[in-house]
Amino acid sequence: MRNEIEIPDDVEVTKSLDEFTFEGSNGTVERTFTYPGVTATVEDGVIVFETDSERRKQRATVGTFESQARNAFRGVTDGFEYEMKVLYSHFPMQVEVKGDTVEVRNFLGEKHPRETSVVGDTEVEVQDEEIVVRGPDKDDVGQTAANIEQVTYENDKDVRVFQDGIYITAKPEV
Repeated sequence: MRNEIEIPDDVEVTKSLDEFTFEGSNGTVERTFTYPGVTATVEDGVIVFETDSERRKQRATVGTFESQARNAFRGVTDGFEYEMKVLYSHFPMQVEVKGDTVEVRNFLGEKHPRETSVVGDTEVEVQDEEIVVRGPDKDDVGQTAANIEQVTYENDKDVRVFQDGIYITAKPEV
């Protein structure tokens, strides 16, 4: 099985061992494509993922690598963006970005702020009750949005009554 993906004109791909670096106008994404029985190479403006095995795992891995490469192309050219909303009814929450951490203060009246990390080259922008998370790496942007959402998760509260928190309202389209 052999899958070829054409490299867009505005993207530069370099390979060092199993590490691929995708560079474009929106940033840089690094991916490692390694799996037993699956090879990844760059040939004449094309990335080639291939396996000689007919086993399902190897064939599925080739498809996964292809999808990750396409996401890297999209990320370094257009980027990925999540929109989030800050909701509160009991205590007004303040959300602030400090370096590579996001700080949530006064969640449910708590005296100590809750903090979570920003993953990779992701940018977090807070505008009143709206939060925008954007960046070139789909995994890093999604993980940062999930971290922000999880920092306000409360296990012992009734969600019908306590709807306070930060929630993802829009994800990148596939």
